[in-house]
Amino acid sequence: MNILVVIDQYDGANNGTTISARRFVENLRKAGNEVRVISTGKQDKDKYVVKELKLPPIANKIIKSQGMEFAKPNEEELRKAIEWAEVVHFYMPFLLSRKGLKICEELNKPRTTAFHVQPENITYTIGLGKKTKVNDQIYYLFRDKFFNRFNHIHCPSKLIADELSKHGYTAKLHVISNGIEPDWGYNKSEKPEELKDKIVITMVGRLSAEKRQDLLIEASKKSKYSNKIQLVFAGNGPMKKQYTKMGEELANKPIMDFFEKEDLKKLLSYTDLYVHTSDAEIEAISCIEAIATGLVPVIAKSTQSATKQFALDERSLFEAGNSEELKNKIDYWLDNAEEKQKMEKEYAKFAENFKIENSIHKMEEMFKEEIVERKA
Repeated sequence: MNILVVIDQYDGANNGTTISARRFVENLRKAGNEVRVISTGKQDKDKYVVKELKLPPIANKIIKSQGMEFAKPNEEELRKAIEWAEVVHFYMPFLLSRKGLKICEELNKPRTTAFHVQPENITYTIGLGKKTKVNDQIYYLFRDKFFNRFNHIHCPSKLIADELSKHGYTAKLHVISNGIEPDWGYNKSEKPEELKDKIVITMVGRLSAEKRQDLLIEASKKSKYSNKIQLVFAGNGPMKKQYTKMGEELANKPIMDFFEKEDLKKLLSYTDLYVHTSDAEIEAISCIEAIATGLVPVIAKSTQSATKQFALDERSLFEAGNSEELKNKIDYWLDNAEEKQKMEKEYAKFAENFKIENSIHKMEEMFKEEIVERKA
């Protein structure tokens, strides 16, 4: 198939949606498809380039802090790209995609989309994350302006598919994991010298309000192992300064940095426990990568987070927002080294269900279904 991917930001790998898109493009090509991308950034083979949308300084600062940028629609480039494609797949419900969708409708071009932008990703940033009515209004806005003009939507988790159904989205919802690459597997290594006597607890994700890294800092302070715990937050984001200040109260100041893939694999290979505290999460590939490496997770049991699906039992779940219960779960696993070692292998085995080749086949089926229906 000739597949066009429309996404605001494709260069770099500093946010989950971009990382997921790059992974899908690479693996769709490996499966024999010809894939082109239209996005901002540098000119490249099989890529149509559009300019970045200029925003007011405050808005631009917020968007950049989340590792994102928006694209300015270019009708000439969009039309050229869409005319080439057999099917067009849209990643974001913003201006570039809306203009592209309009052209697809005009040309009766087969098109699908994905739901990657959870309303909470927006509302937590402006302090309204727990305002259900505000989040509902964003779901409705996305629905009426964009998603209900499609027949097929890729949902990375059942949780988000259920939310779309609840909010009146009419398309067929395809629950397909974003998937992990084949080179993620059980992997253990020695800690670096400076961490030999530390208990390394890692969380991967943006340093943003909805990810709730503050809970892990609080839980670590309360833990019986507080003097030995070394927190590692693998990511960047707008809360970095605040978390740095909070972390000064710990015996060992948290390490906060963005890790490229190979460095992340190394970090996870010597991590003792993986924690995922997020209140809102569409899937969290980072958690699957961690358990694939052979890490036992402790995950927030939040109504707006799909990540809880990766817990094999209640020992790996804690009440969202409750640092005391998180502390208890951390201490339990650190107290029970033999049980943790046994469950590490169980988790690594479980993660094999989320290999990306399974997801690619399902995505191809969705594209083919749309092509056949659109021709009919």
